[in-house]
Parts: sequence; C-alpha cells; structure tokens
Amino acid sequence: MSMLRVSEIFGPTIQGEGALIGQATVFVRLGGCDYRCSWCDSLHSVDSEYRHTWAPMETEEVWAKVAELSGGRPLTVTISGGNPAIQDCGPLIERGRALGYGFALETQGSVARDWFSRLAPLVLSPKPPSSGETPDWDRFDDCLAAAGQAEAILKIVVFDETDYAWARDVAARYPQLPVYLQPGNHTPPPADAEDAVIDMDGITDRMDWLVNRTLADGWFAARVLPQLHVLIWGNKRGV
Repeated sequence: MSMLRVSEIFGPTIQGEGALIGQATVFVRLGGCDYRCSWCDSLHSVDSEYRHTWAPMETEEVWAKVAELSGGRPLTVTISGGNPAIQDCGPLIERGRALGYGFALETQGSVARDWFSRLAPLVLSPKPPSSGETPDWDRFDDCLAAAGQAEAILKIVVFDETDYAWARDVAARYPQLPVYLQPGNHTPPPADAEDAVIDMDGITDRMDWLVNRTLADGWFAARVLPQLHVLIWGNKRGV
C-alpha cells in the first residue's frame, strides 16, 4: 500500500506562483528533500528537525482529506515539498484524475518519475547559484523526458545578477520550455536582518529590479511573476 510522508494539506487557496498563479488549488506538501537550499522558504518540509511533524499517510487518507477540503468539486491539486518526487505520488494522482481532478507538481528536477507524464503542469525549478546547490543536468533531462507530452515549464528563483545570468543560460538550454522568473524570498531572513519579520521591501525591490532587468535585456519571452501568496500573507503557513 502506498504511503506518503505529509508535511501539510491545506486549501482551497490560490496558487501563488508560476503558470497557475491565482488559480484555486488544494496543496499537498510532502516532507523530505534531497537539496538544502540556503534560502529555502519551506524548511518545515525539508529539514530533519521537523520530521516529527510529518504524518505517514496512506494514499486513501491523503485523498480523503483533499476531497474534504475541495468539497468534492474537482480542481487542481498542487503537490509540493521539499522535493515531492522522492516519494511515490503516482497512486494519489491516479486516484484524483479518475474523478476529474488535475495535478501540478514542482520539483528541482533531480529525481525522474514515470507519473510526471500525468501532470499539468510539471514545474521544473532548477536551483540557481544563490541556493548553494548545483543541478545535475543529466537527471534534469531524465525528468523532462519522463514528462513526455505533458506540459512542463521552467520556474527559476532570481536573487541577483549572477542568478539572472544563470537563468538566461538555462532558458537557452531548454528553448522549448516556457520560462517563469520570480524574485527570491529569504527564509529564514538574511543574517544581517534585525528580526524574523519577512523582508517585504527586499522582495518588492527585487521584483522591481527583475522586471526592469528582463525588459532592458529584451528577454520578452520570460514571464516575471511575484509569489502572490507572500505579498498577501507573508510566509504564513496553510494559505
């Protein structure tokens, strides 16, 4: 029987970023990740210190909660993490698709799964230099191949000029993929922050810089979007 380590299930809310921004969704956030990004905004689903808060749930239990939250009305279910691809989400996806639900999933592209082909979309979010991680492009290509004919997009977090130049190189490597850029969100706050309050001014400044940077560069194909949920609720969980 399929089991998942679940950090949280919540919604319906709106998708706050990427191709489905503003769309109603229920989130299934799974615990565990094979990366440790320096600015991770979901540490509660990544770090082992939070493992005791992750609930082992059978697929049917997860599905029952999704159905309860959605009132049985089909919508898009967003599977996130951590890196949800390290767990077997296939049975959950098949359970929901049979009832008319759609599924989107975001991963850094380090673990390929055959059920990527049943996602709409598969969000591939390779981590830029500021994360401290280095993508394995062979594994990333395996993820893209696993998606087959399913919709796949690139979503890249940008903090600075180095990240921006890197994002341009990645987009050139995968010209067939739509590109979504978003300004970085430090969580926890930078070491020089006075307290743990989210640095909203920093985020909006980075958004302003990123918009102007792409326009001045003539990168008109890139779609620059904020994390809408952060602008509305900050880093509050469960929204």
